Amino acid sequence: MRIKSFLLILFLISISLQACKSKEPLQYKVNKTPELQQYESELAEKAEFQESLAKESIEAREKAEEEEKAKEALIWKKKEVGKKRQKVKGIYLTDNTAGSERVYEILQSMKNTELNAVVIDVKNDDGRISFRLDNPKLREIGSDTEIIPDISGLLNAFHNEGIYVIARIVCFRDPYIGTKHPEWMNQKADGSLFVDNSGMNWVNPYQKDYWEYIALIGESCADLGFDEVQLDYVRFCTEKGMQEVVYPEEAQSDKTKIITEFVQFISDRMASKQVFFSTDVFGTIIGSYVDSMSVGQDYSLMAGCVDYMCPMIYPSHYGNGNFGIEYPDTEPYKTIEGALRASKKDLSLEMRDGEYQAVVRPWLQGFTASYLQHYISYGKEQIRAQIQAVYDSGYDEWLIWNAANNYDFSAFLTKEEAERIETQR
Repeated sequence: MRIKSFLLILFLISISLQACKSKEPLQYKVNKTPELQQYESELAEKAEFQESLAKESIEAREKAEEEEKAKEALIWKKKEVGKKRQKVKGIYLTDNTAGSERVYEILQSMKNTELNAVVIDVKNDDGRISFRLDNPKLREIGSDTEIIPDISGLLNAFHNEGIYVIARIVCFRDPYIGTKHPEWMNQKADGSLFVDNSGMNWVNPYQKDYWEYIALIGESCADLGFDEVQLDYVRFCTEKGMQEVVYPEEAQSDKTKIITEFVQFISDRMASKQVFFSTDVFGTIIGSYVDSMSVGQDYSLMAGCVDYMCPMIYPSHYGNGNFGIEYPDTEPYKTIEGALRASKKDLSLEMRDGEYQAVVRPWLQGFTASYLQHYISYGKEQIRAQIQAVYDSGYDEWLIWNAANNYDFSAFLTKEEAERIETQR
């Protein structure tokens, strides 16, 4: 009897559970007042609006972040060359000197002196490349020569003596390329090429095909083993008659803008080859808006694009009264000190935290400017005075220019003397 009762109870419980499962969830019907319904509707609208605002805020933030990244991508930045830098103390050599036996006499004279670098003409003032190139695109133009018959042997000779070798490439003054690509040149309204007072033609800096030509030459120098590529004549011509030159309407952008873009273009190409890159600039552009706009060289802007800035601050290049000096050529120390003081001021005004700036390595005067009304002879004393002014101005590197390559090597310290002074500084 108990068993039957127990089974009956289980049966009833099972039926009850199944009935519960089959029933719809309980719903409570509340008679809401119109006021409550209005309140709930407003709450729902407010919640929906706030959710919409939050979504728009997230989308706006994401869009702003994307735009900021896009802006950063458009901002050009100097690419790093991952090699150890060397404090350069050097002299200039023409391609004719570098291609003759005289170069080995100079190399011998450099031994045991503080000199540790040479700047050699690769693309000279006539637009000719001083040695044969392997690049078929460059060979096709035909600007290469055999002025330096064995460039690899010459580089080895310098490197074996611990000499840092810089390739000088003359840029926008190029009479040779005009014979091959007249469309690249500064032209007058009638289509004739502009000629400067020296009978030279100049390239139109807006011609980007020519930029590629210069980049290929620089890359060839890197492949050969040059330690640095240095551009000269990185500017617009300013000689008489330039007002007759006609540029395409679309090329009428700021001169400094196009020169800076050119330098950035070459800088990227040289960095990809992991070779140091420098530019020569007029010393007179430092602190002078008029000179800067005229030639297209913005000192501080260019300093953000290269590894080394090489201002040509020859005392003979400054007019009477510059830096408060009656005749700058007669005061080499004061003139160099004044020019480098201006350099430091100019660069410091544009320097921002975290921004890159090049090392300043000035060109110094190693010649006598007898064409001036007021000049002095430049020898050992005047060279040392300029070098001392470089050091006293807080700079470490320098280059000496003498177009004939006639150097008085007694003007340079021995390695031991230079090391002792370096230790004391």
